[in-house]
Amino acid sequence: MQMSLDNLTRRRALGLGLGALVLTGCGGGGGPRQATQQPATTAAPTAYTGPAVSLAFWNGFTGGDGPFMKRLIEQFNAAHPNIKVTMNVYQWADYYAKVPAAVAAGQGPDLGIMHVDSVATNAARQVVLPLDDVATSLNLTEADFSPPVWQAGVYKGARYSIPLDVHPLGMFYNKTVLSKAGLDPENPPKTGEEYLAALEALKQAGIQGHWATPFPFTGSMQFGSLLYQHGGQLFADDASVSRFAEEPGVQALTWLVELVNKGYSPKNVGQDADLIALQNGKAAFNWNGIWSINTLRAVKDLEWGVAPLPQIGAEPAAWAGSHQFVVFKQRKPDQNKLTAAKVFINWISGHSIEWAKAGQVPARKSIRDGAEFQALKEQAAIGSQIDNLYFLPSVPGIGDASAVVDQAINAAILLKDSPKDALTEAAAKADKILEQNRKKYGA
Repeated sequence: MQMSLDNLTRRRALGLGLGALVLTGCGGGGGPRQATQQPATTAAPTAYTGPAVSLAFWNGFTGGDGPFMKRLIEQFNAAHPNIKVTMNVYQWADYYAKVPAAVAAGQGPDLGIMHVDSVATNAARQVVLPLDDVATSLNLTEADFSPPVWQAGVYKGARYSIPLDVHPLGMFYNKTVLSKAGLDPENPPKTGEEYLAALEALKQAGIQGHWATPFPFTGSMQFGSLLYQHGGQLFADDASVSRFAEEPGVQALTWLVELVNKGYSPKNVGQDADLIALQNGKAAFNWNGIWSINTLRAVKDLEWGVAPLPQIGAEPAAWAGSHQFVVFKQRKPDQNKLTAAKVFINWISGHSIEWAKAGQVPARKSIRDGAEFQALKEQAAIGSQIDNLYFLPSVPGIGDASAVVDQAINAAILLKDSPKDALTEAAAKADKILEQNRKKYGA
């Protein structure tokens, strides 16, 4: 499967932030209007009995998961003859540029998908509507999802998105390579001590076990996971200042750099070379996203497995992104369309086991806990991290600030700068961006 997260072709990073993808492409400042100025919304039912309506649904599912969503929409349309959903698919970078412009022109779609770290920005731009009534009328609560992914869709005390999925990092491993080094291919390392011992055994067998990539995809994701495992965080909860250059951040980046210094990783690893090395038997481990499952399944004769990230620090933690449903603001709100859109969101969420097969972890807890999802052993293994995921603060423009961290990680892993110096320089830049964003968005 190609990851449709942004169909990432890895080099795509296009503003890839550490907490998820932040590909907002359109400008426009100003704070949000008061809630009373937003178009009125109605309670969200589980069935639609009004006149026939058509809904335009936009997203960026250009990869292998696109056909899965297309089939879900066909099933929904068949079950709801008075609602016709049509799906328009764009590359994510184009999508995030088109949507605000279309909404401003009064020609926006009815509903869509956004990466969770784009929600606050678009809420501040008055592109998306608050959806508290959806959660309330459908009795959806944090317990129906998980605390991190549920809270990530809240901006200034109001909910602007409903979670569809999470797509976390996991530890993929080549069983054949582990066996060559005398390691148990059915018992991958779970702790930092076990992981380093495995890397040393692999080194003695002439294998560089973990290729440390300096690129945002997935080096920045690995750094963020390690940062939170060491008890740190990227930014203060209110995004008033950066926090990634504090001691936990230095420890996390130093750990990655030491993979190179100790010979556990080659120097100057190219984009995507780490995943290719796993497939070609030149590496044992690759920390990558759940979207890699279908990619590896397609590799003939590859013996592989996947597990949660090993706990290197004092706490379990993993990077994740999340696709979330949003409803777009219209110049002339149509209550029938709003009601039908909410029925659609609830139906897709309730049938998201099919979405899981595309290589995602359903956000809905009832789906994750079901026997059908647990039978998807690779997705279930990565999904077991659900309560230990982190997301960027729900603050407009946060991706602009997180992007500078990518530069620090690149410089340190390429041995051009020390972890501490690289992160300190990036923190100064990030703090300036955070201040600029507060002015830009009226925070």
